[in-house]
Amino acid sequence: MVSPGPDLTERQRHILVEVVEEYVATGQPVGSKHLIERTGMRVSSATVRGELAELERFGLLTHPHTSAGRVPTDRGYRYYVDRLLERPAPRPATFPLDLTEARSEVESALQATTEMLSQVTRLIALVSAPPLQTATVRHVEVLLLQPQVVMVVVITSSGGVTKRAYAFDAPVDPGLVHWAGQYLNDQVVGLSLGTGQLRRRLLDAGVARAEGAFLEVLAPAFVEAEDDEQRVFVGGAAGMLDGVRDEELGTYRSLIDLLERRRTLLDLLAEALDPRRPFVRVGDELATPGVRDLALVGAAYGIANRTLGAVSLIGPSRMDYDKAIRTVRSAASELSRFAEVIYGDN
Repeated sequence: MVSPGPDLTERQRHILVEVVEEYVATGQPVGSKHLIERTGMRVSSATVRGELAELERFGLLTHPHTSAGRVPTDRGYRYYVDRLLERPAPRPATFPLDLTEARSEVESALQATTEMLSQVTRLIALVSAPPLQTATVRHVEVLLLQPQVVMVVVITSSGGVTKRAYAFDAPVDPGLVHWAGQYLNDQVVGLSLGTGQLRRRLLDAGVARAEGAFLEVLAPAFVEAEDDEQRVFVGGAAGMLDGVRDEELGTYRSLIDLLERRRTLLDLLAEALDPRRPFVRVGDELATPGVRDLALVGAAYGIANRTLGAVSLIGPSRMDYDKAIRTVRSAASELSRFAEVIYGDN
């Protein structure tokens, strides 16, 4: 829901927008004289200074040190972003990425999306992958690695591969291993990992006692695959310090620390996720220690009424929010079309 913010006059709103956009573009505090030159407003510098002071009183602007110019606060960015999000959502622009080469490999599509997002925006791109249980079983391999060690390989419709090895107290009958491979491919291929139907097939009371006991040992390969931690793909981290100003180094160090905490990233994306429209979190809204100078912009992707993940950009609060919002919407739309092919029939 859009926060109402202070009740500004039309001129104050116009000045705030101009200050935000000029500061995003230049990184320099914005003064009254420069604002008049930039906007062509037919008012005196004194009038603009008065409006800037009022916006500062509202907590939307501040002035660094002794500078006469103003810069946006987190609250000022929030007010600006809320007005961007209030606009009627246009049809998403075409995202400059062809996912046809990824075929059915979801991981390839997600990695390609993060790389293109970071190239287009020069920000860090984050794309959370669909939970593994949204996929179906495509193929199963049961392999006898050693006389007493069996490996189960589960390949899913999303291109994911999980491997589990099991050690037995005695040598395993190769015939039993061969039977298990055939049985599992006959009985569970095409079933979703998270369904009770798959679990029932794994514990089928209709099979012989020895075969049933063997399947019971192998069953965690499917249950553990379902519970695997959701993945997040990151793009643009390698070059994120290019062109960074000295005063921004602290912010980027915080970002590097955040990127190393994958679980925190996933929680951050999950908390912000809004399937209805793009989302933006600025500064303290991220509720994560050490990232108050950062902002997160993202959009959900999925099929029908089912959200599968999020396409996000993270960077300094001084970012081009308009471009970031348009970009994540376009990328999410493209991924949703791709996901429809992969998950639409699941």
